[in-house]
Amino acid sequence: MSHPTAWPALTGIAYGGDYNPEQWPRDVWREDVRRMREAGVSLVSIGIFSWALIERSEGEFDFGWLDEVIGLLHENGVSVDLGTPTASPPAWFFAAHPEARVIARDGTVMGFGSRGMASHSSPAYREAIVRIATALAERYGDHPAVVLWHVHNEYGVPVGEDYSPASVGAFREWLKDRYGSLDALNAAWGTAFWGQRYAEWAHIGAPAAAPSVVNPAQRLDFHRFTDHQLRACFVAERDAIRAHAAQPITTNFMANQSWTTDLWAWGREVDVVSDDHYLWAADEDAHIGLAIAADLSRSVGGGRPWILMEHSTSAVNWQPRNIAKRPGEMARNSLSHVARGADAVLFFQWRAARSGAEKFHSAMLPHAGTDSRVWREVVGLGDALGRLGDLRGTEVEADVAILWDFESFWAQDLEWRPTDDLSHQERVRAFYERLWRDGITADFALPGHDLSRYRLVIAPAQYLLTAADAESLTRYVAGGGTLVVSYFSAVVDENDAVHPGGFLSPLREALGVDVEEHLPLRAGAAASVTWRDGASLRAGHWQEALRLHGAEVVGSYADGPGVETAHRAAITRSRLGAGTGWYVSTRLDADGLRTVMADVYADAGLTPAATPEGLEVVRRRSAERSFVIAVNHRDEDAELAATGHELLTGVDADGTFSVPAGGVAVIEIGTTSGGDR
Repeated sequence: MSHPTAWPALTGIAYGGDYNPEQWPRDVWREDVRRMREAGVSLVSIGIFSWALIERSEGEFDFGWLDEVIGLLHENGVSVDLGTPTASPPAWFFAAHPEARVIARDGTVMGFGSRGMASHSSPAYREAIVRIATALAERYGDHPAVVLWHVHNEYGVPVGEDYSPASVGAFREWLKDRYGSLDALNAAWGTAFWGQRYAEWAHIGAPAAAPSVVNPAQRLDFHRFTDHQLRACFVAERDAIRAHAAQPITTNFMANQSWTTDLWAWGREVDVVSDDHYLWAADEDAHIGLAIAADLSRSVGGGRPWILMEHSTSAVNWQPRNIAKRPGEMARNSLSHVARGADAVLFFQWRAARSGAEKFHSAMLPHAGTDSRVWREVVGLGDALGRLGDLRGTEVEADVAILWDFESFWAQDLEWRPTDDLSHQERVRAFYERLWRDGITADFALPGHDLSRYRLVIAPAQYLLTAADAESLTRYVAGGGTLVVSYFSAVVDENDAVHPGGFLSPLREALGVDVEEHLPLRAGAAASVTWRDGASLRAGHWQEALRLHGAEVVGSYADGPGVETAHRAAITRSRLGAGTGWYVSTRLDADGLRTVMADVYADAGLTPAATPEGLEVVRRRSAERSFVIAVNHRDEDAELAATGHELLTGVDADGTFSVPAGGVAVIEIGTTSGGDR
C-alpha cells in the first residue's frame, strides 16, 4: 500500500460527530441521515464501541448491520471515520481471558461493565485487537465511504497504569531494553537509598502500593513504560489496518486533559492528529483552557491542520456540576478550535443516548429533538462551517513557544515534593493566559526541539531537565533568543535525581543565577515583589533563595522568607551572547505577570495586540492567503482593525469590523467581495 495522504479525502471543514446507530432501531437510521443532511454533516465516527456486535464470539464476525449503516451514510453523502472498538472488549473476551483484566495499584481487579477495561500488556488482548482491526480493514479498506480510521478511543482514559502479572513481566523486559544491566538500573534508580538494590531482574516489580513512598525513579519509569505499552497497542492495530487500507489512521488524544500519554511521541505515530476537548465547567474562562488544548494539538502534529474529534454541544455528564453552554457558546468553542488549526469539527455524539452512563451528555440531536436551541445552533454551525472551506489547509504561525514536557510533569507530580501547592498545570495556564490576554499566539514545544525560529521561549514548569536539553536552551539564548524560566525548574535529571551542581545549575550560564534553597510559604500566606520601578507585584505559595552569577535583579522580595536571603532577588535578567535569560522565582498570576512580560516582550521584539479585552484573535495563513479569526467572548460588540472580506456575513471590512457580542468574524485579509486581493 502507498503511504496515505495526511488528511482525509474531504473538501472544506469537516463537520459531524460520533454516530452510534447500534443504540437505535433501524427505522431511526433513515431519520438520522436525513437530519445529518439538514445540519450539513459531512463526517461521522462509527463502530467505536461495537466490538460485541461485530465479533459475536471469538473469530465469528457479523458485519451485516455495519454494512447497512456504512452504505446508508454513503448514499447520503456522509463520509465515515471507521473506529476499531478495542476500548471496550466484549463480555465473552473476559470470560475466556480473565487474566486480561486490569489490576489497580492497590491490587483491586477491575470488573466488566465500563470501558478501557483490558490490560494493555495482555497477550490475549494484543491478539484480539489485531484480529478485529484486520477483519475490519479487510472488509472496508476499499469502501468509498471510509476516509479515515479511528483506532481505539482516548488511550489511557480511564485506565492507564496496570499492575497485572502481564504488565509486571512486560515492565521487566522494558527495563532490560532501557538499561541493559542491573548495575545501570540500580545507578539510575538510586537503589542505594533505603536498601533497594536489585540483584535479579525477577525481583523487580511494578511500583504497587507500599508502606511508604515508592522509589520515584521507578515510578517515573513505570509512567514511561505505561505510555510505551499503550502506544504499542495502537501501533499493532495501525499496522494491521495499513496492511489492507490506505486511508489515514488516527486516534483521539485528550490534549491538556489527560496526562497518561506523551503526545509528542504519539504525534509521530498517527497520520493526522485528532483531539477530544471538553470545557471544565467550573472554569469561568474555560475558553482559555480550550485554546491551550487546541494549540497543543496543533503543536504535537508539527503545525499541520488537525481534527477536533469530540467536544460537546452543551453540558457533559461527568463533572461535579455540568453547566449548559450559553447561547452561541458552542459556535465560539468550535470556531476557536478552527482558528487554532482544526480542519474538522466533530462532537460526541450525534443523537443523545437514552440509556447508559452518558445519557445526560449533550448531543447534536438532543433529547428535546429538533424544536430546541441546541439543534438550531447545530444547523447554524453547519452553515457557518460550510462558508469557511477556504481555511482548509492553512496553518497558524507563532513567534512564541511554551515548553510542555510530559515526562517532567509525571516526575513533578510524584510524592514528597517541597509543597503540595506546586502545579505544572497552574504555571502553564498562568503564562499562557498572559499571552492569550496580550493577543500573542503560542506553540508548545519540548526543550530539545529546534527553537531558533521563536523570538520567545517560556519554561513555566520544567522540573525535569536533561543536561542535553539544558545545553539546547543555553544555545538558544546565546543565539539571540529570549528565555523565561519559572520556579522549581531544572531541579532533577531524567532519573529524578537532583543535578550534581544543585537546583537550576544546568541553566546557570543561560540565566546567570541558580537556587540555593527552596522557600515554600505556609498555607494561605501571601507575599509581594517590588519591581525595579517601585511597583508592587502580589506573589504567593513559593519563594527561593537565589545566588547571582552575573544576573541583574529586576524584582526583589518585599516580605516572606525571601527577604532574609543575601540578595532578596525574586526576578532576574541576564545577558548571554545575543540573547536574554529571565528567571521568575515566585508565583505570580496572569495579572501579576503583566509587568514582567511587558519587559520580556521588549527584549524579544514582540508587541502585544491592541485588541479589546476578551476578543480572541488568531491568524491562519497559506503562501497565498491570510485569514483573521476573531472570537468575541465579551457581552458587548468589539472593534477589530482589519481590511478584507468577512466570510460568515459576506460583508467587507474597510479598516475596522465590528465583531458582535458573543460572535465570531472570519476575515480574509486583502480580499473584497469583488474578488480583489
